[in-house]
Amino acid sequence: MSLLSEFMQKEQQLKQLQAEMERLQNDERLKAELEFKDKLEALMREFNKSSADVINLLEPQGGKSAPAKSAAAGGGARRKRKLKIYKNPKTGEVVETRGGNHKTLKAWKDEHGSDTVEGWLVRVES
Repeated sequence: MSLLSEFMQKEQQLKQLQAEMERLQNDERLKAELEFKDKLEALMREFNKSSADVINLLEPQGGKSAPAKSAAAGGGARRKRKLKIYKNPKTGEVVETRGGNHKTLKAWKDEHGSDTVEGWLVRVES
Protein backbone atom coordinates (compact mmCIF):
# COMPACT_ATOMS: atom_id res chain seq x y z
CA MET A 1 0.00 0.00 0.00
CA SER A 2 1.40 3.37 -0.97
CA LEU A 3 1.94 6.07 1.57
CA LEU A 4 -0.67 8.27 -0.11
CA SER A 5 -3.38 5.57 -0.03
CA GLU A 6 -2.55 4.82 3.61
CA PHE A 7 -2.87 8.54 4.42
CA MET A 8 -6.23 8.76 2.64
CA GLN A 9 -7.51 5.66 4.46
CA LYS A 10 -6.46 7.06 7.85
CA GLU A 11 -8.07 10.40 6.98
CA GLN A 12 -11.35 8.62 6.18
CA GLN A 13 -11.19 6.69 9.45
CA LEU A 14 -10.56 9.94 11.32
CA LYS A 15 -13.65 11.51 9.75
CA GLN A 16 -15.74 8.49 10.75
CA LEU A 17 -14.43 8.65 14.32
CA GLN A 18 -15.14 12.38 14.51
CA ALA A 19 -18.71 11.77 13.36
CA GLU A 20 -19.14 9.05 16.00
CA MET A 21 -17.70 11.33 18.69
CA GLU A 22 -20.10 14.11 17.73
CA ARG A 23 -23.05 11.71 17.85
CA LEU A 24 -21.97 10.47 21.29
CA GLN A 25 -21.45 13.99 22.64
CA ASN A 26 -25.06 14.80 21.78
CA ASP A 27 -26.41 11.61 23.40
CA GLU A 28 -28.38 12.38 26.58
CA ARG A 29 -27.46 9.01 28.11
CA LEU A 30 -23.76 9.83 27.83
CA LYS A 31 -24.35 13.25 29.34
CA ALA A 32 -26.14 11.66 32.30
CA GLU A 33 -23.35 9.11 32.80
CA LEU A 34 -20.66 11.80 32.64
CA GLU A 35 -22.58 13.90 35.18
CA PHE A 36 -22.89 10.87 37.48
CA LYS A 37 -19.16 10.12 37.12
CA ASP A 38 -18.23 13.74 37.92
CA LYS A 39 -20.46 13.83 40.99
CA LEU A 40 -19.19 10.46 42.19
CA GLU A 41 -15.55 11.53 41.80
CA ALA A 42 -16.29 14.78 43.69
CA LEU A 43 -17.92 12.78 46.49
CA MET A 44 -14.95 10.40 46.62
CA ARG A 45 -12.55 13.38 46.89
CA GLU A 46 -14.72 14.96 49.60
CA PHE A 47 -14.49 11.79 51.73
CA ASN A 48 -10.95 10.91 50.63
CA LYS A 49 -12.01 7.53 49.20
CA SER A 50 -10.58 5.58 46.27
CA SER A 51 -12.41 3.54 43.65
CA ALA A 52 -11.32 0.39 45.48
CA ASP A 53 -12.84 1.74 48.72
CA VAL A 54 -16.17 2.36 47.02
CA ILE A 55 -16.17 -1.07 45.34
CA ASN A 56 -15.31 -2.75 48.63
CA LEU A 57 -18.08 -0.82 50.35
CA LEU A 58 -20.67 -1.86 47.76
CA GLU A 59 -19.40 -5.43 47.27
CA PRO A 60 -17.38 -6.63 50.27
CA GLN A 61 -16.28 -9.78 48.40
CA GLY A 62 -14.17 -7.62 46.10
CA GLY A 63 -16.52 -7.74 43.14
CA LYS A 64 -16.72 -11.50 43.13
CA SER A 65 -19.98 -13.27 43.78
CA ALA A 66 -20.31 -14.95 47.15
CA PRO A 67 -18.98 -18.49 47.12
CA ALA A 68 -21.68 -21.13 47.08
CA LYS A 69 -21.98 -23.04 50.33
CA SER A 70 -21.28 -26.71 50.02
CA ALA A 71 -23.97 -29.24 50.86
CA ALA A 72 -21.75 -30.53 53.67
CA ALA A 73 -21.78 -27.04 55.19
CA GLY A 74 -25.55 -27.26 55.41
CA GLY A 75 -26.37 -24.59 52.85
CA GLY A 76 -26.63 -26.47 49.57
CA ALA A 77 -26.98 -24.22 46.57
CA ARG A 78 -29.14 -26.73 44.73
CA ARG A 79 -32.76 -27.32 45.52
CA LYS A 80 -33.58 -30.74 46.92
CA ARG A 81 -35.20 -33.00 44.33
CA LYS A 82 -38.70 -34.26 44.85
CA LEU A 83 -39.16 -37.79 46.14
CA LYS A 84 -40.87 -40.02 43.57
CA ILE A 85 -42.48 -43.25 44.67
CA TYR A 86 -43.02 -46.01 42.11
CA LYS A 87 -44.83 -49.32 42.67
CA ASN A 88 -44.40 -52.29 40.33
CA PRO A 89 -47.93 -53.70 39.89
CA LYS A 90 -46.59 -57.15 38.95
CA THR A 91 -44.35 -57.69 41.98
CA GLY A 92 -45.68 -55.10 44.44
CA GLU A 93 -42.13 -53.82 44.93
CA VAL A 94 -41.86 -50.11 45.84
CA VAL A 95 -38.99 -47.80 44.84
CA GLU A 96 -38.48 -44.37 46.40
CA THR A 97 -35.98 -42.14 44.59
CA ARG A 98 -34.96 -38.49 44.25
CA GLY A 99 -33.18 -39.09 40.94
CA GLY A 100 -33.46 -41.21 37.83
CA ASN A 101 -30.29 -43.15 38.53
CA HIS A 102 -31.83 -45.74 40.87
CA LYS A 103 -30.63 -49.27 40.06
CA THR A 104 -34.01 -51.00 40.36
CA LEU A 105 -35.84 -48.21 38.53
CA LYS A 106 -33.34 -48.45 35.66
CA ALA A 107 -33.82 -52.20 35.48
CA TRP A 108 -37.60 -51.77 35.34
CA LYS A 109 -37.28 -49.19 32.55
CA ASP A 110 -34.98 -51.51 30.59
CA GLU A 111 -37.37 -54.40 30.99
CA HIS A 112 -40.77 -52.69 30.64
CA GLY A 113 -40.01 -49.38 28.94
CA SER A 114 -39.72 -45.88 30.36
CA ASP A 115 -43.32 -44.86 29.57
CA THR A 116 -44.74 -47.93 31.27
CA VAL A 117 -42.64 -47.45 34.40
CA GLU A 118 -43.56 -43.73 34.58
CA GLY A 119 -47.16 -44.95 34.68
CA TRP A 120 -46.31 -46.78 37.89
CA LEU A 121 -45.61 -43.47 39.67
CA VAL A 122 -47.71 -43.57 42.84
CA ARG A 123 -46.98 -40.09 44.22
CA VAL A 124 -44.46 -37.26 44.38
CA GLU A 125 -43.40 -35.65 47.67
CA SER A 126 -41.38 -32.53 48.35
